[in-house]
Amino acid sequence: MSNKNFLLGIFEDEEHLVNASKELKDKKIPIFDVYTPFPLHGLDDLLDIKRSRLPYITFIGGIIGLSVGLWFQIWTSKVSWPLNVGGKPFNSFTAFIPVAFEITVLFGALITVAAFFFRTRLFPGKAGDIPDIKITEDAFVLAVELKSSAIDPDLVSSIFSTHKAKEIKTKRGMK
Repeated sequence: MSNKNFLLGIFEDEEHLVNASKELKDKKIPIFDVYTPFPLHGLDDLLDIKRSRLPYITFIGGIIGLSVGLWFQIWTSKVSWPLNVGGKPFNSFTAFIPVAFEITVLFGALITVAAFFFRTRLFPGKAGDIPDIKITEDAFVLAVELKSSAIDPDLVSSIFSTHKAKEIKTKRGMK
């Protein structure tokens, strides 16, 4: 467990959470994270979350899959098991397109999932660390890390209260 302290504002409505986030950003108070039961559009921009690099990994995985699929089919039909069918060429590229496409999609998907699990450090048996059990059903949680003395917990609590936080509590040791 970490020894970090967090102040959590638990909201019933996403509009109140977004308004509280805007006010915290205006007052230059860094937001650690926001936990919601469903995606909130525009929250990424508000929290200055950078665009994911996962599409690049997917593209690279697709290129690898396309290369492997074409290479395997060409090698099989020309080197390993050449069949003379009506005088047609051994490397008839148009016949390779459907299988190459499927292998491209397969490699792109599998490499994307593997990269996602690696990047997020998800693995079987890992215990989740959620700030409040209510976020899995109906609550919206805004977490502010109290890492320096420059952040006034009373100011953050008053902002949460102003924006109708259902509950305000402190939590120790989130990751």
